[in-house]
Amino acid sequence: MTHFAGKSYWLVGASEGLGRELAKRLHAEGAQLVLSARGKPRLESLRDTLGEARVVPFDVTDSAAVRRAATEVGPVDGVIYNAGAYDPMRATAWDGDAALAMCDVNFIGAMRVLGEVVPQFVAAGRGDITLVGSLAGYHGLPASIGYGASKAAVVSLAETMRHDLKDTGVVVRLVNPGFIKTRLTDKNTFKMPMLMTPEDAAAEVLKAMRRRRFRTDFPAPFSWFIRLIDHLPDLLVYRGK
Repeated sequence: MTHFAGKSYWLVGASEGLGRELAKRLHAEGAQLVLSARGKPRLESLRDTLGEARVVPFDVTDSAAVRRAATEVGPVDGVIYNAGAYDPMRATAWDGDAALAMCDVNFIGAMRVLGEVVPQFVAAGRGDITLVGSLAGYHGLPASIGYGASKAAVVSLAETMRHDLKDTGVVVRLVNPGFIKTRLTDKNTFKMPMLMTPEDAAAEVLKAMRRRRFRTDFPAPFSWFIRLIDHLPDLLVYRGK
């Protein structure tokens, strides 16, 4: 079981929702945190709430800014990539800029951050990586242009890293939440099954981080239903379409 006291974690996407609650829980466990997101004021307010943490604001879509941030952060024991962008979007109402922005934050941003961190972890022979994906990454869903594809890419990235880093001492885990009530899901006009609070979702992520198990999907049984879709025939999944 992983213990957090005295260990340093770089939490990217810490300013709101799940990230903010996860920072509170990690801090309560004794972790030393580096808090990152675009909005410096929200990060500073979180730091003031915690009482102690480092604040390193940057934009994950800016490669130069990511490199500067990684240099400023320096060596850490673990990194958590939770940065996310979301807009509900159907292919019939395609917004190219918004779709690309989701891909840039959700997936390419992770690639930028990991490109700075993973080589350091491999060289040190240790490190802890947590990627926050989504149940939406398992199957194409309605109104998820940009978001679903970018989260599917995060799932694939985590799976590839799990293969490649197996014997390096670097732990890779993937957590895939369902719907979490945040300013992002407030954009949805449809019913969201088993909607979770950020506090409950953060508790699930922290539970996953205590273990070395690679994949954690939640909440059940909604996650079971999503995974089941892949095993259904297309005729049933796309019936009437």
